[in-house]
Amino acid sequence: MRTGATLLRALPFACAAALLLTVQAVAAGPADTARGDAATARGTRLYVPAANPGAYSQSLDLLRDGRLRDAAGILAMARTPHAVWFGDQSPSVVEKEAARIVREAGRQDAVPVIALYNVPGRDCANYSGGGASTTAEYRAWIDAVARGIGRHDALVVLEPDSLALLPADCGQDDAEGTKTEARYTEVNYAVDTLEPLARTKVYLDTGHQGWHSVNSIVPRLLEGGVERATGFFTNASNYHTEDANTWYGTLISSCLAYADKGGDSADCPNQYWPRTDAQAWLDTHVDTDPAQMKHFVTDSSRNGRGTWTAPAGKYTDPQEWCNPPGRGLGARPTTRTGDPLHDARLWIKIPGESDGLCLRGTEGPEDPERGTVDPAAGSWFPQQALELVRSAEPPLF
Repeated sequence: MRTGATLLRALPFACAAALLLTVQAVAAGPADTARGDAATARGTRLYVPAANPGAYSQSLDLLRDGRLRDAAGILAMARTPHAVWFGDQSPSVVEKEAARIVREAGRQDAVPVIALYNVPGRDCANYSGGGASTTAEYRAWIDAVARGIGRHDALVVLEPDSLALLPADCGQDDAEGTKTEARYTEVNYAVDTLEPLARTKVYLDTGHQGWHSVNSIVPRLLEGGVERATGFFTNASNYHTEDANTWYGTLISSCLAYADKGGDSADCPNQYWPRTDAQAWLDTHVDTDPAQMKHFVTDSSRNGRGTWTAPAGKYTDPQEWCNPPGRGLGARPTTRTGDPLHDARLWIKIPGESDGLCLRGTEGPEDPERGTVDPAAGSWFPQQALELVRSAEPPLF
């Protein structure tokens, strides 16, 4: 596989130099972020993994067309800290790869964000279906991840959609709830295996604020073992604004603190309450020190323009989460959020990678909103990548 450096060496020297100078000017700030430790001011970098090769190829094509600004934007996006995703690899491979990532990050004095995505019944067998075949297989896989991380720094985003999308939610469970019970067992096992590692923080799934109410997701977090984890994440691979995400996270964290003292999560305010009413309730019922509450991280990779609303009545299933048009990169990753509960804004979803084949209730194969056949989930999507760069908020340039 040709790396970005190899591709750049293939360019005319003057063009390559101009591109690199532009990218360095754009990307110098975001990587120099503090570690997500609200108790200290010391800083370290969030890890920048190797980018999807499609980003380098697209940047090169744009440069050849004389579109220097677009080329620099794509490369700057690719060189911004983002998560490394593990899923479907064998235990031996994931152990080796996890060890490589944390060692490389350590040499850079950086903290890697690792998204684990291998739980049985993943994504209810939809666009990103797959995962381990059995609970025993999943446990062996988690054990391998733990051996790979060892005593290195790691921030683990544990199984997106694992709690927001249970087998019982999509008709894949039996009457006894066996698969949903297994899901909770699997998530708990991962928490109990990874969180005790010397320098690992584990965050559990909440979906996003447009999906579950606070009152719905808090019992799932408790059942999944959040009391033994660092906290939870929200908006993974979605488009809700940072304001909406942080308010949702604050409400969830507060409700967890309320429940920890014997309160009923059904009484907690949720994201649909007027904020002044919800804040008044929190002021009255939650007095836990933020240092003792569950913290959260948010995905700001593609939320610069917020969510997309499909034209009214146009589609039977608009799939507003699936490669929506006109979106932009969100705030750059950082652990300096200014909020004692909000450990970090992260790019969990790798911007530029497709959400999958979006048909929006039509027979396809084209995405009717785009007029193209969308790439498979996880594949590079040049059209969307360029949209994200051009509509970034805050802007890349």
